[in-house]
Amino acid sequence: MEFEAKKSVIVPEGVFIIGTYDENGVPNAMNAAWGIQSDFGEITLYLSKHKTTENLKKTGAFTVACATKKTVVISDYFGIESGNKVNKIEKAGVHVHKSAHVNAPIIEEYPLTLECKVKEWNEEKEMLIGTIVSQQADDSILTDGKVDLGKLQPIMYDASFQAYRVIGEVVGKAFSDGKQLMK
Repeated sequence: MEFEAKKSVIVPEGVFIIGTYDENGVPNAMNAAWGIQSDFGEITLYLSKHKTTENLKKTGAFTVACATKKTVVISDYFGIESGNKVNKIEKAGVHVHKSAHVNAPIIEEYPLTLECKVKEWNEEKEMLIGTIVSQQADDSILTDGKVDLGKLQPIMYDASFQAYRVIGEVVGKAFSDGKQLMK
């Protein structure tokens, strides 16, 4: 059975909140689902023209927060409201502080944030490549000093149903479970 190709089911599509400052130091945030860790210490995002893209061209910096089950309402709001029309940070009632490493805001409601410098912005391809300068993680999502996705409860975007889903339970051990077929 064929289905509409524009509604791909390639998963997971992470839900990332991109934070920037404008030229006056006013924080802004947008929701983006088209992104990946493209190299060690590097993230690639595909962003059409937004207030955020104009901001990062001016500042050369941005933050990326992972949307979670607990932040689904504000995360969705950051995707449906325009930063050109309202101050989304103020309207959402979130708290921000300036990153110690880049000229971009950290939204305190998100327990995991990457602080990034713009490595490349290709306006034609709508592709942003950022160098991850630092990472901030709340103690509540750490196990043995590592980010625990079970505690973080990151969400993904389900394009088929236009829904957010929590990334699920551990079902296997990477680089290990397949060894049983190597015998």
